[in-house]
Amino acid sequence: MTDFSHINKKQQPGMVNVTSKKVTRRKAMAKAIIELPADVMKKLLEVNFNTAKGSIIQTAIIAGIMAAKKTGDLIPLCHPIGLENCEVDIQIDENQSILSIFSTAEVESKTGVEMEALTAVSIAALTIYDMCKALSHDIIIREIKLMEKTGGKNDFKRAE
Repeated sequence: MTDFSHINKKQQPGMVNVTSKKVTRRKAMAKAIIELPADVMKKLLEVNFNTAKGSIIQTAIIAGIMAAKKTGDLIPLCHPIGLENCEVDIQIDENQSILSIFSTAEVESKTGVEMEALTAVSIAALTIYDMCKALSHDIIIREIKLMEKTGGKNDFKRAE
């Protein structure tokens, strides 16, 4: 097992010191899946995912981007970074009654951007739940995961 990067020499929590790292182009992609009951999916398709609260898809995309920009405030030991790009895409699979949320985050920085990508899909998923909970509480948010990260010491790509 490797040492945890957020535990200092005194065995206390702390930010990772990145002062000696080089600035590189960082990119990360994440994914989340939301399972909707079939009757909820049917109702949402009938109204093109629009509710009295507004467009579910558009609101979730904006919420995901806003959350990515605030990741350093939300995750206690996460470095605040000047996020340079964040995209959120939501795909609807009517047959399986699922929504797939994808995010891409990019920055030139000394530290990675995977937490921003993961935060984007997480908050987008929670926003969808919030906007749909009046229809059912049997909505399942699952599989929040990092899909890929590049530009750091260790690149990663999940096989799917």
